[in-house]
Amino acid sequence: MPRAFLRRRLADTAHAMRHNPRPVIYGGNDGAITTFAVVAGFTGASASESIAAVGALAVLIFGLANLFADGVSMGLSEYLSTRSQQQVYGSQRRALIARYANSDGAGQAEVARHLVAHGMRPEDADEAARLICRNPEMLGDLMMVYDKGMTDNRFESPALNGALTVGAFITFGAVPLIPYFFLSPTPQVFALSVAMTALSVTGLALVRARASAEPTGRCLAEMLGVGVVGASVAYGVGAAVALLAP
Repeated sequence: MPRAFLRRRLADTAHAMRHNPRPVIYGGNDGAITTFAVVAGFTGASASESIAAVGALAVLIFGLANLFADGVSMGLSEYLSTRSQQQVYGSQRRALIARYANSDGAGQAEVARHLVAHGMRPEDADEAARLICRNPEMLGDLMMVYDKGMTDNRFESPALNGALTVGAFITFGAVPLIPYFFLSPTPQVFALSVAMTALSVTGLALVRARASAEPTGRCLAEMLGVGVVGASVAYGVGAAVALLAP
């Protein structure tokens, strides 16, 4: 029984990652960038002897604290966000179905207008609207897209989305810290952390490109660009602190 349950959970997780990779892509990207920002900030501040003296331990303490606190926060936020979106979708969908049910034919005409606007011939649109209005569930789904511009996420699991976000954040966020577990902080170790972080973000960008069918180059440029901006800000703040430190 436990093995069957585990297989079911793994299958559900794989399905969710294929059809909704957002929690993994953006959780992983945020994890890598925000944790690397800690590394970059420490490196920028290490020009001050008093700051540099604390060594790799400081990078690990602050990096791990950021990693787990931010990861859990993002996971809970993803859970609440998904659940709220589902509640909003459900309430507006019910209101929409009730509105069309009491529209005395005006609702059918409105559905037909939407269908014509999307390229259907008027005579076909009238017939399709008549059939659609006989099925309130189909009518609700259709008009949530056409009238409200909202997509159906009722079958997403808020808990699974949150768990995937936490897992991706911690997994990819740990990458910038790995060199500091084994080596003293030097420019060479920082360069190794940069390379490892860039590789992890590149992997996420390739996953995003495949899932969204966006151009690979654009995904790489956007996600690596966000990382460069974030790391540059953190490095600059660290360097400014070093100038003020005794």
